[in-house]
Formats: sequence, C-alpha cells, structure tokens
Amino acid sequence: MAMKTTQKDISFGKKLARTRKNAGYTQERLAEKSSLSTTFIGLLETGNRRASLRSLQKIASILGLKVKDLLNF
Repeated sequence: MAMKTTQKDISFGKKLARTRKNAGYTQERLAEKSSLSTTFIGLLETGNRRASLRSLQKIASILGLKVKDLLNF
C-alpha cells in the first residue's frame, strides 16, 4: 500500500532541503556521507518518503543537528 503524503511530510521535506543547502551540502554529498541514496534524500525532501529514526539520526549528525531540530517545523 502506498504512503499518503501529508502536509507534515511536505513541511519536513522543505525544512530538510533548506537546512541541507544552508549547511553547504548537495543531495549527493549528504547521501554519500550518510550512506543513504541520493534518490532517498530527494524523496524525503519532496515529502514522498518518511525517514526511519536511524536515517534521521544519520542526517542530523552530518548536518550538526539533533533529530528534534529537523522535526521542529
């Protein structure tokens, strides 16, 4: 069953994209450093996928944040 994209998914994606760009990372570089795929990062940023806690921890750590900082949107 396909996931239904919510406004929260879209808001999170926009925050992730903005935060990533402000930190000077491309999607490719963030994916490489986090051992996640570029496609996955793109899907997160468009709100079409949801990250696991483990993925959120990897991304937050690379961006120098805590998970709660990514989820505060």
